[in-house]
Amino acid sequence: MSSRTRIIVMTISAPVIAFAIVGGFLGKVMAGQETPYRHLKIFDDVVGLITSAYVEDVNVDKVMHGAMHGLVDSLDPDSAYLTPDEAKQVESGAALPPGGVGLEITRQYYLRVIAARDNSPAAKAGLRTGDYIRAINGTPTREMSVWAGHRMLRGAPGSNVSITIIRGNAADPHVVDLTREAEPASVVNGRMAGAGVGYVRIAALGATSVAQVKSQVADLTKGGATKLVVDVRRTVGGSLDDGLALARLFVGKGTLAMRETKNGPRETIATGAGDGPIALPMVLLIDTGTSGASEVFASALAGNQRADLIGERTIGRAAVQKLVKLPDGAALWLSTTRYLTPSGTPLHEKGLEPTVAVDEPDVEFGQPPPAADRVLDKALERLAAKKAA
Repeated sequence: MSSRTRIIVMTISAPVIAFAIVGGFLGKVMAGQETPYRHLKIFDDVVGLITSAYVEDVNVDKVMHGAMHGLVDSLDPDSAYLTPDEAKQVESGAALPPGGVGLEITRQYYLRVIAARDNSPAAKAGLRTGDYIRAINGTPTREMSVWAGHRMLRGAPGSNVSITIIRGNAADPHVVDLTREAEPASVVNGRMAGAGVGYVRIAALGATSVAQVKSQVADLTKGGATKLVVDVRRTVGGSLDDGLALARLFVGKGTLAMRETKNGPRETIATGAGDGPIALPMVLLIDTGTSGASEVFASALAGNQRADLIGERTIGRAAVQKLVKLPDGAALWLSTTRYLTPSGTPLHEKGLEPTVAVDEPDVEFGQPPPAADRVLDKALERLAAKKAA
């Protein structure tokens, strides 16, 4: 089937199937409602017209699969339609290959870079937040899900992967060959950033981050730090629970986050006994690459007035996906739980506004970033006004 055929069919079919399938799953189709059934009738008419009147022969299975992909793509970037083989991969529980290139990705027309971990193969090659990934090993990403893209980037340490990058001019793509490496579960470093100011950089967040941050802060305090700058710009990895666990180091009392499902009660996640052992005045550096676990962490601190946020608006990526099987063996990888800020405002697909906005500079592909860090400079300026604990 030609690309023109696919575009026409997907455009017509996706909204219809949205009511028929996802609407049914989420419980919106209830006895006595006529509207969803009316759309089912329209869908039946559309399929009949396509198969009987379209100028080319149409493979209805391909049409349906294309429509399903288009439908789920319209929900959020992390949701995906999985083929039967892909669904089996999830059900098997098999671990992904240990090698990666240090990229966190989302979807916007193509796959897009959220962040490249510090000193990772992707970062060393110059990939940055906002870069579009046009192809992976020659396979176009125009119709590729985040789920599939993440798996294509993984492999054995030492193996190679080719990525075609677009930055700025779409007519001038850059092909970058990367060598996968074993990816660390957590990366935390610290240093003194000025008189009495400790700087903690969390480049990758994971289960060991809490212990690493505690250790870094203890060392910095011994070295004379009375204030902190914590940097979660371009921070990759970790579960949302890892972000909450990290927040418990800094927030002693209050609501850390809320989470909700479609039809369940809203759950409040609060602090507990022993939380908040680190009480130094602090600011938090964020940007568009602050997502997932680091974004939930930032939300908890900002929502409890524990830290000012300095930098750019975050991306708004705070949901948990669940596998929902379909009768033919395929499945939906569907966002079924989302996190909210401590005050109950949406975080997923909304993001966080910085207390003080500072834009990261644009950098042409192949050029090094500027030596000066405007965001850190503004943070130090802001922190200078805070009283030491």
